[in-house]
Amino acid sequence: MPITPELFDPIEEAKAEIGRLLFYDPILSGNRNISCGTCHHHDHFGSDGLSLGIGEGGVGVGPKRVAVPGENAIKKRVPRHAPALWNIGAKEFQVFFHDGRVSASTDYEVGINSPAEEFLPEGLESLLAAQAIFPMTSQFEMAGNPKENEVAGAIHDRIDQAWPIIAKRVRIIPDYADGLSKAFGVDQMEISIVEIGNALAAFMAAEWRSFDSPFDLYLAGKGGMDEAQIRGMELFYGKANCASCHSGPFQTDHKFHAIGLPAFGPGRTRMFDPVPRDVGRMSESSELEDAYRFRTPSLRNVELTAPYGHNGAYPTLEGIIRHHLDPVTARETWTRDMANLPSVPWLEVIDFAIQQDRREMARQAAVLDIAPVELADEEVADLIAFLRALTGGESRFGRLGRPETVPSGLAVD
Repeated sequence: MPITPELFDPIEEAKAEIGRLLFYDPILSGNRNISCGTCHHHDHFGSDGLSLGIGEGGVGVGPKRVAVPGENAIKKRVPRHAPALWNIGAKEFQVFFHDGRVSASTDYEVGINSPAEEFLPEGLESLLAAQAIFPMTSQFEMAGNPKENEVAGAIHDRIDQAWPIIAKRVRIIPDYADGLSKAFGVDQMEISIVEIGNALAAFMAAEWRSFDSPFDLYLAGKGGMDEAQIRGMELFYGKANCASCHSGPFQTDHKFHAIGLPAFGPGRTRMFDPVPRDVGRMSESSELEDAYRFRTPSLRNVELTAPYGHNGAYPTLEGIIRHHLDPVTARETWTRDMANLPSVPWLEVIDFAIQQDRREMARQAAVLDIAPVELADEEVADLIAFLRALTGGESRFGRLGRPETVPSGLAVD
């Protein structure tokens, strides 16, 4: 099915423009030292090029980012790979984060299930807008350590207590007050995290739209793909069984599957879980049947957004493809040097600690939703060729791009 503009809501330029500035402004972080764009940067096509990144407390962008030692040094890496943002403004995207912890729901009056539950503010225009305000509340992404700043302190009282603090920071900056007031038709003194989230969502939805790839040209009857890519497409939608999960116009079914990736990193543990593991969807649902299952990513521009997997376990397309074809063997033969983890000496002791837990490794190995598929090396090469045919043309660089300066006057990564 071809992607068409009708699959998206119309772009609202004024909202997207102000959202672009906010996206790259560290004013939204607890210590005013990291922005959304730090981990979802244009230079890295909406991601950061790392397996598990360094969020708050780091310096630099992408693979060059390093952690800063000292009293306020980070206490863990960001637990999951920073996903790329391609086409997340499309109407069919109704589940966000690797574990789906933001989604549509009738359980709460605002119609959205989220970590804030009934405390999520009303007025957010989309699920994407709801998603946008949660990295600000994450200690290891944007908030910072407890006692470092008023935002981090407020979060430890209740997750929603930080948002008014951030909103006040923004609305006392004249350019933001004027821009948000005009874009959303609200009084400047009424600007809240709702307008900030809606602006961020408008920018992300408008910025990373990509459907000008060779594959799109091929679907439109305009050529676009060579013979190897066509053979790879036939394998993708046929013998290789990729489309059983990577289906639809954006190559995702938006569901959760266990593919048995190698385990490492701090994990995204539940509040009562002392083990550095990642139970995936179960961390949101608390249902045992969801253990170790993660949301299927879209494959648009996948060539540009390595490494791959919810923890960035594989640095190449060939690696992640061969894992899908034979997950048991791939897991057994995976080596630690495949993970792109910036050096953080005081954290390295726990990076691979979970692999020493024999029982946990057995639990993870027992949950697998994909069956082995035998392909020749030539067929794997054709699959790789097809995935490269999903790379956009000019769209891969974004639409508005990274701003040189932001209204807060803080440095732009």
